Amino acid sequence: MVLQPRCDSSNNSADLQVGSTCLCLGKDVRKKRIIPPRTKKFNGLLNVSPQTKILSRMPNIKIFSGSSHKDLAQRIVDRLGIDLGKVVAKKFSNLETSVEIGESVRGEDVYIVQSGCGEINDNLMEMLIMINACKIASAARVTAVIPCFPYARQDKKDKSRAPISAKLVANMLSVAGADHIITMDLHASQIQGFFDIPVDNLYAEPAVLKWIKENISDWKNSIIVSPDAGGAKRVTSIADRLNVEFALIHKERKKVNEVASMVLVGDVKDKIAILVDDMADTCGTICHAADKLLAAGAMKVYAILTHGIFSGPAVSRINNACFDAVVVTNTIPQDEHMKESGKIQLIDISNILAEAIRRTHNGESVSFLFNSVPL
Repeated sequence: MVLQPRCDSSNNSADLQVGSTCLCLGKDVRKKRIIPPRTKKFNGLLNVSPQTKILSRMPNIKIFSGSSHKDLAQRIVDRLGIDLGKVVAKKFSNLETSVEIGESVRGEDVYIVQSGCGEINDNLMEMLIMINACKIASAARVTAVIPCFPYARQDKKDKSRAPISAKLVANMLSVAGADHIITMDLHASQIQGFFDIPVDNLYAEPAVLKWIKENISDWKNSIIVSPDAGGAKRVTSIADRLNVEFALIHKERKKVNEVASMVLVGDVKDKIAILVDDMADTCGTICHAADKLLAAGAMKVYAILTHGIFSGPAVSRINNACFDAVVVTNTIPQDEHMKESGKIQLIDISNILAEAIRRTHNGESVSFLFNSVPL
């Protein structure tokens, strides 16, 4: 049976299949596209609130903070112009961790900010539970933003029966349901290879270069120094971009967190020595290095570190050392350390992480951040 168009001349309406021809009218009758009226503009911009404008550019995004570094997470969302997601993390009487996500994440692009600091094992477990909670609540994608990667120093089997704990953490994150990792200055770049999911290893180097140029007036007479041979690549990159020389210190350890001997390779006489490292724990290495540099004729000594762990006697060692300043980023909370030592200064890297999140959410390249600091 073939359906024919039916025309009602009384009200000039036609009931017909789409694309068919009306025999009475002798022309095609198709559904017209409805074009909504233009939104009124005010001074060339849409007359809506700033919050609405941000959300229109970044829909379907939720950022949650773990317990380790809420200040950094708040700085990130302030930079992006959105609100921090609602989450409640608590512990039962037997110290089990409980996490409750306080809003819907179905179909959302979720980012969980948790740094590897403080009570590392509890914070790591909390992050894994948050990732899994969002994943089984039908989040479209879950990204773990880990400014300081936990267990990063246990990245190889350096003696018999030693664990590769960084690989274990990578497996745990993947099994929990993480789809993507954003981190900063991994202790060894090869840790990225422990994952089968995308990993963006951001660098604090652009922020470090900016700090040096803005805060060390005679930076052209400086020399960039690595406190160990493993950081040679890092310091040569900074030295090349500043067009200054570099040196390194070869150290031998008797045991963990205890340095046996140091040998300086390079000439630091009458120069401003800038020690650069990815992390400092008990600060024994950088304090010994500072003494070595002063004995070799350096005029001033600065230390610039990405991750200032500062455990045990670290702060007292810094106070007693010959540093003009010890500069760290806020991948780890530094408020208490800065109260205890006037030498500790801060570089805020929340703008780098916020821009990485924005670019990832919008499907843009993050390689711009490897060489530049977002405005």
